Amino acid sequence: MITLIYVSKAAEFMRRIAVINQKGGVGKTTTAVTLAWGLSSKGKKVLLLDMDAQGNVATCLGINPDKTMYHVLVERRSWKDCITKINDNLHVIPSNETLEKAEILLAGEPSRETLLRRLLDPVAGYDYIIADCPPSLGLLNQNALLFADEAIIPVSTEHLGVQALKKMLLAIESLNEVFRHHIRVTAIVPTMYDRRNKTCVDSIRLIRQAYDGVVTEPIRINSKLKEAPASGKPILAYAKSSNGAKDYELLVTRFMGKSKSYT
Repeated sequence: MITLIYVSKAAEFMRRIAVINQKGGVGKTTTAVTLAWGLSSKGKKVLLLDMDAQGNVATCLGINPDKTMYHVLVERRSWKDCITKINDNLHVIPSNETLEKAEILLAGEPSRETLLRRLLDPVAGYDYIIADCPPSLGLLNQNALLFADEAIIPVSTEHLGVQALKKMLLAIESLNEVFRHHIRVTAIVPTMYDRRNKTCVDSIRLIRQAYDGVVTEPIRINSKLKEAPASGKPILAYAKSSNGAKDYELLVTRFMGKSKSYT
């Protein structure tokens, strides 16, 4: 069932967003980093969380942090002590390979699925908190989803991507039911789109037919998007005039305004 929920542009609250898909290679980190950067460049205060042990957020932003999400979740360091400041409006709690130990070390803890929510409950002063999630349905992703109020699902425009989207939506519905949570899917972002490719065209048609209202304009396949991480800059700073930058600017604008959701 599709429920349309409108979020007022003027509403004064902090939006907590998980960028998630259990399928890898669909543009989750690019989407999370670019959205965070774009919103911050428009004057919004943004905290970006990296929940993935691959640490790609740090790579995309050209930083080499001392404190990471591991220190928050496992060592219980204050979130303030683990922030890397990118600019006045964009702060990051990055990750690296040490986060791989977290799922094992936290496995025996009571209420381990809501640890992130409890540890970050004191966070204030931001307009958005955006979590970049790993390609799995493990403990770290459960923590991210139970912390967030909204989910963005990047989905590659090919057959396997469409199937992964269906599974991801079912997983979110199951989590909501089991934990009596109510995270809303406010954007399905088609990625790696090539209008010359029949599979891409067919895939985006199927996605729009099934989830009309929350499907964004597609992110076109673009070489600049692949080059940007090596520069340590998001696409909006690396190649402002590229198709990739233009497509993500539309996504940023969407999240500056009103949103609908699929539930």
